[in-house]
Amino acid sequence: MTDLGGDWRVVDGLTTAWFEARSLTEGAALAARVTQVAPGAAVDVRASGVRVRLESDEEAAGLAGAICDEARALGLVADPAVLQALNVVLESPDPSALRPFWRGALGDVTEVGDRLVDPLRRDPAFAIRESSEERPLRNRIHVDVVRPSDAVEHAGLGEASGPYGVCHADADGNEVDLVPGGPLDESDEPSEATSDWQTVFSAVAAYRVPSSAQQRDLAGAAAALADAAGFPLLIDLRPGFVVLDTGKDQGDAEAHGLDLDFADLAARLQTAAREIGATSDLAVPRFVQLALDAADVAAVRAFWAAALGYVHDRRTNLTDLVDPRRLNAVVMFQDIDVEDTERRRQRNRILLELAVPADLAAARVAAIVAAGGRLLDETGTRWRLADPEGNELVVVAG
Repeated sequence: MTDLGGDWRVVDGLTTAWFEARSLTEGAALAARVTQVAPGAAVDVRASGVRVRLESDEEAAGLAGAICDEARALGLVADPAVLQALNVVLESPDPSALRPFWRGALGDVTEVGDRLVDPLRRDPAFAIRESSEERPLRNRIHVDVVRPSDAVEHAGLGEASGPYGVCHADADGNEVDLVPGGPLDESDEPSEATSDWQTVFSAVAAYRVPSSAQQRDLAGAAAALADAAGFPLLIDLRPGFVVLDTGKDQGDAEAHGLDLDFADLAARLQTAAREIGATSDLAVPRFVQLALDAADVAAVRAFWAAALGYVHDRRTNLTDLVDPRRLNAVVMFQDIDVEDTERRRQRNRILLELAVPADLAAARVAAIVAAGGRLLDETGTRWRLADPEGNELVVVAG
């Protein structure tokens, strides 16, 4: 399907729009109308706006038009220029040998072609593609996955290694830190008031909702409570689900900088959810982030901030880059031994893939080159670029 133009673009195979909003409550009002018009839509409500994604099929144009009408009625304006989707690609001489490992690490995923896709479309997709290129040394790109402790225990990845005892490697040596999460209240006598919440770097509560009306009511109630507290809660609506999420570390006072104990807000959100009739699903919470090793962390981090349009975490002791709309995966940076020249020269087996609207792709590539990237090759609607230390980013149009 080609881009619809106007407010909508095809991004990562989905018909997608972003509508600016001034509050979560304003965004939840649009979300309520979207779920009535398009019950199968994926709707992400943020303090600054709403992302809507539709399956790119013959019905998408009609649904997109109806959603635009609802947005205009609420006074919300679309901005296609911010649309993007960040995913992960693993290149291997034997993709079939890697797929079971990554299914175990990620948990609930759906196979779509060569990709492992989060069925709720909250986490990046993992494509596993064939490549005969020999790359025996340790990667400079790694993955962190945080899941509930029971899920980690039953992931079946074998014995972990590393300084924290959470690192696993697939058959090619690609590494994932599979980190066990836990309840928001980890005291010896945890409070029932926040028992729906899991801490997986983010604090997440996932609710199953038996009706679309309850889904809309929960999203609206959560938005009102978070706005009253001044907290930029992430509210994701999927068919049969509402997921409430702080974003990485944002439940911590140091991160959000508010006069707020997030546990109190979490308890109020949980009460609202239960009064509406929603049911907690403790297996759903999951957090995925990407880590890059760099000899010059400052320079490489600056490049990726420009390339992805990300912003720096407000805390000076962290290297995290975050999507300003909290829609795509966090990217963090760590030092590599500058003497490890062979590993630094080796091309990674893992690379990042950025899907952007087709009409904006060439300009995005030019901006990445201007930020210090090197264009390695171009094939039709794909551009392969490298950062100052050779880590790769593939820009995909549409």
